[in-house]
Amino acid sequence: MANGSQQAVWEFFGAELKRRREAAGITQADLGSRVFVSGAYIGQFEQAIRKPQPDIASRIDEILQTDGIFERLCLKLIDDPRYADYFAKAAELERLAANICEFAPALVPGLLQTADYARAVTLAMNPFAADEYIEEKVAGRLERQRILKDATRPVYWVILHENVLRIPLGGAEVMASQLEHVAKVARERTVLVQVLPYGAGAYAVMTGDLKLMEFEDAPPTAYTEAVYSGHLLDDPAVVKRARGAYDQLRAAALSPDASRALIESAAEDFRRCARST
Repeated sequence: MANGSQQAVWEFFGAELKRRREAAGITQADLGSRVFVSGAYIGQFEQAIRKPQPDIASRIDEILQTDGIFERLCLKLIDDPRYADYFAKAAELERLAANICEFAPALVPGLLQTADYARAVTLAMNPFAADEYIEEKVAGRLERQRILKDATRPVYWVILHENVLRIPLGGAEVMASQLEHVAKVARERTVLVQVLPYGAGAYAVMTGDLKLMEFEDAPPTAYTEAVYSGHLLDDPAVVKRARGAYDQLRAAALSPDASRALIESAAEDFRRCARST
């Protein structure tokens, strides 16, 4: 489904939710309390600013007696083939975030991947997939990056473990171009990039992949990812602990200038290797 068409359906979802809620004589605050979210969340659903998860949509159906229509619409809309099922909800929130902080222990984050690097990552994780599947995933990854080109782009802070600079995904040429791209966006101040060096110890083992997202008019969210699985964390106490873990990583990482120098050095190493083959 094209992005414009999908947004139009989310707007229909919101308008229909508002119509059904008002017809039932229920306020946003009352509906929110009965489905375990705030009234402000219900307002954001109705304005198509934020998308409900299927379990919330199902509870709304129960309260408004709408025969499952909102759950079915929600499941249809989040079933985006460009993204893994476990990441689709996070991809939606990423577009709405005002601030994104990310820690990557092994791979360049999707928002910074070049097409060739994204292709190498996708192929490594799906060695028997058809070319069409691989290209669909790569296209989805590149489409996500549009948020960094917008005038209202989020503040984006990335911490890369030194592993990311050393694992030769796709070969020397691909890695050289990928690291040169990361260095470029860092120089342009599109993204603030730090590197967590090997000497920092066990931080990466303790934390794993982590993305923190903050919004203008909604509570913050954390997203963690493991092998073929991901989890959105909305509980304020858990998000606070995740923020604390990220702050520790940031304190242990190299400065932005030292980080960029290390990235450029690693890129040049790969570039020399590519020229010699």
